[in-house]
Amino acid sequence: QVELVESGGGLVQAGGSLRLSCTASGLNFDDYAMGWFRQAPGKEREGVSCISWSGTSTYYADSVKGRFTISRDNAKKTLYLQMNSLKPEDTAVYYCAAHNEYACGWDLDEYNYWGQGTQVTVSS
Repeated sequence: QVELVESGGGLVQAGGSLRLSCTASGLNFDDYAMGWFRQAPGKEREGVSCISWSGTSTYYADSVKGRFTISRDNAKKTLYLQMNSLKPEDTAVYYCAAHNEYACGWDLDEYNYWGQGTQVTVSS
């Protein structure tokens, strides 16, 4: 069956960097748009970034634009999120998700599969 396995979370100081990875199995990876979402305590899950089937189109939430970069390696069936200049408000559980459409979207109900989540904690 389909699995999305995430890694790369951890504890970092403000201003530091992390790279999250999400490796997919059980699906034709390049048939899916992919997204990163996050959920902080007491808040709703929100979109962070997403990327089209081919990787030619990318979108970012205003809060992370210029600091985060999404990418994908279809040969390796892996999605990445490079996070630089991290801030305490970036602290959240980060999830990757797969959407069987060409372009990505922000409606959580449209995503077919979800990873287990990985904790990112940014200290002051």
